[in-house]
Amino acid sequence: MPWWDLGSLSWFRIFRDVLSKRSEISVVTSGWFSPDDFPLIEQKNKEERMREVQLGSHTVKSHGLTVARTHLHDWLILVLLMLIEIILYTIHPFYRFVGKDMMNDLKYPFKSNTVPVWAVPVYSVLLPIVIFLVVYFRRRDVYDLHHAILGLLFSVLVTAVITDAIKNAVGRPRPDFFWRCFPDGKDVYDMLGNVICHGDKNVIKEGHKSFPSGHTSWSFAGLGFLSLYLSGKIKVFDRRGHIAKLCIIFFPLLFATLVGISRVDDYWHHWQDVFAGGLLGLTVATFCYLQFFAPPYHPEGWGPYAYFRVLEELHGRTQATNAVNAGNMQAMEAQVDNKQDERSIHGCIGISLAHNYSSKLEEIKSGRT
Repeated sequence: MPWWDLGSLSWFRIFRDVLSKRSEISVVTSGWFSPDDFPLIEQKNKEERMREVQLGSHTVKSHGLTVARTHLHDWLILVLLMLIEIILYTIHPFYRFVGKDMMNDLKYPFKSNTVPVWAVPVYSVLLPIVIFLVVYFRRRDVYDLHHAILGLLFSVLVTAVITDAIKNAVGRPRPDFFWRCFPDGKDVYDMLGNVICHGDKNVIKEGHKSFPSGHTSWSFAGLGFLSLYLSGKIKVFDRRGHIAKLCIIFFPLLFATLVGISRVDDYWHHWQDVFAGGLLGLTVATFCYLQFFAPPYHPEGWGPYAYFRVLEELHGRTQATNAVNAGNMQAMEAQVDNKQDERSIHGCIGISLAHNYSSKLEEIKSGRT
């Protein structure tokens, strides 16, 4: 049904209710709408709009500005996290001691990345956001869209800050550190046995950032959040035993796992780096998701907390409005009853006065006065 038909239908219901109430009053007043009836019409209109909000949707146009203002401080914190991440990425990590006997485990080939750096934010941030938008255009819930994007960005940025902070603090050499430090294959050491690298400074700098794996932590932070989001939307844990749903939520985790394996295959990370990065990203993603959504196994796990909170507030307002309307109706009925009593009293007084006047007139005519 088009929106204009719905609007006309709602007004029809409003006037129908008013007419039903007016039918009780018209016996005495025999009139049409009075100014006192317009608050009733307006109140009914508000009730209809509230029902439409409850049964309808919360769009970007209707609720977007309110949601953005409510979470303005969260977006400011995100900007702060981005600045911290930029600083952590630019500073030099700790250059730990690397002796000649340690080089036996650090002589793996210096290869290029199977998964380039630029691809990580594409599949871990942009791809989930596209899925969030698809869900929004289907459900028209701005709370779900906003909190999903905000939770995803928090998951990725918090993970990135923790990952790079640990990278710089630990300074663990990568498996291909030898060829980063000595690109010509001629190793040089100082009197203490520490390496004296003569390779490219930026390459050497990256060679001290092995633990934990940034590719893996970012992948599990973004795709882990997406997996939790999908598990709530398709109700994986609804106790109906649909194993096919598990395949959907396992796919993002499988992709993140393969990214982590590629880091070991490319000799950019040790297996411990990948394991720690995956655990870190998945843990942060879980915490960030639970800030905005119920657990996937919860009956209300398909929507954000804010959506159900708004519905509860609207339900409470509707109950309060109905109580006020009931009180107003009782007061109006009491006023009508009082008017009827006054008219009956005045009618009796009029009859009495007319009777006395006619009696007096008869006495005058008969000559008794």
